Amino acid sequence: MALSPVLPVVTLDVAEDAAPLARALQAGGLRAVEITLRTPAALEAIRIIRAETPDLAVGAGTVLDAAQLDRAIDAGATFALAPGATADLLTAARRAQIPFIPGVATASEIMRGLELGLTHFKFFPAEQLGGAAGLKSLGAPLPGATFCPTGGITPESAPAYLRLANVACVGGSWIAPADLIRAHRWAEIEALAAAAARLAG
Repeated sequence: MALSPVLPVVTLDVAEDAAPLARALQAGGLRAVEITLRTPAALEAIRIIRAETPDLAVGAGTVLDAAQLDRAIDAGATFALAPGATADLLTAARRAQIPFIPGVATASEIMRGLELGLTHFKFFPAEQLGGAAGLKSLGAPLPGATFCPTGGITPESAPAYLRLANVACVGGSWIAPADLIRAHRWAEIEALAAAAARLAG
């Protein structure tokens, strides 16, 4: 979460797009990417990124159960994120050898995570949960929690999140939108990545 101010959240339909996408993100100055496990191409895309751009941290997103977490680790994911968390998934994550960032939406979910020894969370869906103001309100009562807010965040709204003491980075899908990936417009993605890398609170 500390590698870049913005974590690109990417859904890939074609695994062969993974390498040029990763190179574009890296050339733009970003050092991590989340590949969501929403398509059959996702695990192979993670394998390709790990092999072709080893300096780019590649994570698995939308991890829903322990089996998916295991498959993501086998594919080479160096971290994993989930939109929420179940007891089984949290148990598996505690055994895993990579960082796991569960999604939370309420103070109670954050408190349960803290009880389990977790300190980093995905605040999701951020904009629908009150945006930066909503996340700021959780900072005082829950100072031990650090967040990557994701969901509806734009280049315009990202700085407000990044100014918060309890935010390490934001997740954003605007850096590599599906239409640019399908059109292989890597230079445009690189430019969006460069702009995201310069974002600060």
